[in-house]
Amino acid sequence: MRGSARQALALLLCAFAAGPAGFSQQVQLEPVRPQGRFIRRPYEPVEVPPVRLANSDRLRALVRAGKLYLTAQDAIALALENNIDIEVARYQPITLAWRLERSQAGGALPGVQGAASQAAQVASGQGVLGSQAAAGVNVNSNTTANRAAGNATVAQIGPVAQTYDPLLQTSASFSHRSSPQANVIQTVTTNLIQNQRNYAGSYQQGFSYGGSATVSYTDHYLNENAPTDVLNPSVAPSLAISLQQSLLQGRGVALNTRNITVAKMNLNTSDLAFRTQVTNTVVAVLNSYYALVQDYDGLSAKQSALDTARKFLDESRRRVDLGALAPVDLIPAQTQVSQSQLDLDNTQAEIGQDEVQLKDLISRMGAADPLLADVQIVPLDQLVIPEKDDIGPLKDLVEKARRNRSDLLAQNAAIETAKISALGTANGVLPTAQVFFGASQAGLAGTPRIVNGRTADPYFDGGTGTALGQIFRRNFPTENIGVFARATLNNGQAQADFGIDQLQLRQQQLNAAKNANQAEVELLNAVVALQ
Repeated sequence: MRGSARQALALLLCAFAAGPAGFSQQVQLEPVRPQGRFIRRPYEPVEVPPVRLANSDRLRALVRAGKLYLTAQDAIALALENNIDIEVARYQPITLAWRLERSQAGGALPGVQGAASQAAQVASGQGVLGSQAAAGVNVNSNTTANRAAGNATVAQIGPVAQTYDPLLQTSASFSHRSSPQANVIQTVTTNLIQNQRNYAGSYQQGFSYGGSATVSYTDHYLNENAPTDVLNPSVAPSLAISLQQSLLQGRGVALNTRNITVAKMNLNTSDLAFRTQVTNTVVAVLNSYYALVQDYDGLSAKQSALDTARKFLDESRRRVDLGALAPVDLIPAQTQVSQSQLDLDNTQAEIGQDEVQLKDLISRMGAADPLLADVQIVPLDQLVIPEKDDIGPLKDLVEKARRNRSDLLAQNAAIETAKISALGTANGVLPTAQVFFGASQAGLAGTPRIVNGRTADPYFDGGTGTALGQIFRRNFPTENIGVFARATLNNGQAQADFGIDQLQLRQQQLNAAKNANQAEVELLNAVVALQ
């Protein structure tokens, strides 16, 4: 066993060194990104390869004449290639890499969309309705260039990270409207007919320090039948920029990148989970393999015991026939034969169970695999007791286990990620305070018309170029700056979230200490059992 165990250990170490990617030569698991044009690539789904349901060729090569001849090293190699639990574990680092990519994009919870806006119907000062709005009359269809809302719009535990992927929005609408006019003093028509073309576009960008910027452009074309309109048709473009920055809740790079940091840590420690799965599978394979070896050794002993019991029963019967033994004395011999037969049957049943368990570990379909359904497993390695105990001091073994056991290392990593995630609930206790700034430029141009001997100012005579010139010359600027603050009285929800988060962290720390102690107990028990 010593040589086979060393080979198995070497194979296992190679699996650890290669990690999840070490098996990628067998089959491609990573999703394939689109290869189209740059503009289309972000909006095409990735192609995820199908799962591998067939066994490796090694398994078929080891089956000869209805028997599967296995060494311990072969059993481990088959498990590494075909075990479904290991195959499932190989997907974990790939999934975590995509989670990291999503975290780097920022934003709210998965599946939640940000706010979107469209162009308004008319601009202030444009047409009859726009003139009414400019004069202070409330008109539902009128609006000015709006400052875009923040791109984080979902409430969750802790502040929502900004959307770091740039967001480009555009919209266009075309309408033909007829509006009845009860008061015809201004429109001089009972049916105000408007043909409109409205365009809107915006660019949003969030920043890790807790701020965001938005640049928006709108353009409104209007042609209406109002005889009093001195500028018809007309265009009214506008250009606006807005900035906002969190001052308390939601402020800070460490806070807003906590999801990215956690995703990176999870990706870096994903090999620990894979190592744990490989270790558990290899241990199960070795236990099942040598249990089968032990049962085969026991089978020979049980068969020998049965043969001996039968010979003793035959000898006892001859002695009864000769009168040298009483018939009642046959009962112990018959009982021994029955007991030996039962022991043999139980061992044969155990061999069948061990084969089913080992087949399940080394094959995709286990005992249901047509290749293995009627195959007998023949183990080639034997149990050999080493000449001397070279386990080493218990203190060194315990220290080595604390340093190298992947499950303990993964627990410590989980505690560190929980501490980073707790930055969200800690910051969520603070009130909300934001400072914002906005600046917009408006333009207006069209075809002048003479109404009652009057016409529009020549400065507005022209088309879109004239209106854009007004924008870039900043003829009609609008600026605003302000502060927004909100504080929840008592703040019970945020404090409770933070308290729950910290209590759960303490539970994780205690469980980690408990599991470390349990690992030491398991190690000591294993050493005692081995000795």
